[in-house]
Amino acid sequence: MGFNSGFKGLKETIINKLLVFERKILRKIFGPKNENGVWRIKTNQELDEIIKRKNIINIIRAQRLSWLGHIERMQGTRMVKAIYFWKPISRRPIGRPKTRWVDDVRKDIQKLKVPNWKTLAQDRRRWKELVERAKTL
Repeated sequence: MGFNSGFKGLKETIINKLLVFERKILRKIFGPKNENGVWRIKTNQELDEIIKRKNIINIIRAQRLSWLGHIERMQGTRMVKAIYFWKPISRRPIGRPKTRWVDDVRKDIQKLKVPNWKTLAQDRRRWKELVERAKTL
């Protein structure tokens, strides 16, 4: 994944569709299970144990956090960092605001219970550990 790592904002319906698709592919890869001569498909829990909870949504979450750490460590003169902090001057349309990338990242940080994440992001080694932990949430 490149610049737009982690998509814009993942909605619940898209998350569910991705997880269903991933499980479908995993069932094809790992095949059925034979218990006492009877074949059956693997359950979702069995698939989670096989992949060690590193599903597609957690990988996307980790990519988002990785990119956030990269942005936080950038110099303030870089265009990407300027766009990250940019606030549009125009008025927002009426209705519920769309979920932004920043909103998803903030939820991820809250889910990981990371206090003072901006200073943590400056230390690459510790931030990478956090990203790895996000893969198994």
